[in-house]
Amino acid sequence: TVSPEGRLLLDGRPVRAAGVNYYNAFVRTLSSPPRPHPEEGFRKLSERGIPFLRFSAGGYWPVEWELYRTNRESYFQKLDSLVRSAESNHLGLIPSLFWNLATIPDVVGEPIGSWGNSSSRTVEYMREYTRLVVSRYRLSPAIWAWEFGNEYNLPADLPNAAEHRPPIVPTLGTPTRRGASDDLTHAQFRSALVEFTREVRRWDSERAVFSGNAFPRASAWHQMQEHGWGRDTSEQWDSMLAADNPDPVNTLSGRLYSPEDASRIREAMTVSMQIRKPLFVGEFGVSREKGQAAMSLFREQIALLDAAGIPLAALWVYDFDDQEGDWNVTSANNRSAMLDAVVELNSQWRTNAVPQQDR
Repeated sequence: TVSPEGRLLLDGRPVRAAGVNYYNAFVRTLSSPPRPHPEEGFRKLSERGIPFLRFSAGGYWPVEWELYRTNRESYFQKLDSLVRSAESNHLGLIPSLFWNLATIPDVVGEPIGSWGNSSSRTVEYMREYTRLVVSRYRLSPAIWAWEFGNEYNLPADLPNAAEHRPPIVPTLGTPTRRGASDDLTHAQFRSALVEFTREVRRWDSERAVFSGNAFPRASAWHQMQEHGWGRDTSEQWDSMLAADNPDPVNTLSGRLYSPEDASRIREAMTVSMQIRKPLFVGEFGVSREKGQAAMSLFREQIALLDAAGIPLAALWVYDFDDQEGDWNVTSANNRSAMLDAVVELNSQWRTNAVPQQDR
């Protein structure tokens, strides 16, 4: 939850926690044939003291929503199994309900800009799925928070949007063409965020709600206001960070990958304190392409998260075979030291959270 002062609380007490993105913990069960259940991965995370995971609580491609559309009992049995596994392993969950911005519009046959129309089939579909998921799992102790989607702010108001429209893969359920109505704007995704959070609040009045955004682009204000690439002032960037996480969303979201991200962490924390919305760094990590420098750079990220006072952060990405060549981290591959560093960070944060008189 979020306190009136803007602090992130877990079971009513201030919390700092570093978890992992287990992106396909649920999506893997929707593939044909389904991949192994994440139970073993959950057990290993629990054994290491990793407190929570962020995951996609719905398919990435339209075809991965087919089971939900045709056999909801079977669909929710799979999601029930994941939630029960998290409960038994004492893991927190942050389900991201609409990971890919194009998927729901593609499912219902509307352009992506329909996210900005509160009467569209896209938004109605979003409301229904949100209602079913939140009402079903709101009593689970595993659910830490709810999240809308993944980085909807990054493609918003791009001056070259026509060059960056979502992929066209009809075999996976996308349309055969896209046009200008598929170019998302800040106004559209902010409207969708408000509608999502209102629906969450009908069923869960307490838990934190995350947008799932990255930090705003360095030119985000100029993109929205002038349709150009001019670099924003600090004041303009701060205003975009706040506006991209509109009330009733009660948190801020960001990423830590690039030097630009690193330069914004403390600034984002200042905004967080000013508007009383705790910051979730929903993804951080270093790719294999950094070679021998990767672990050193990763430890710099860990140190920055610690020093800046970030309350919640999640490593990208755990047990995701599709990214074995660049991002995947497990307890058994040659990037396991990154998981060790997250374990160490949690141990440090837990120790520091204990009041002096209780040590």
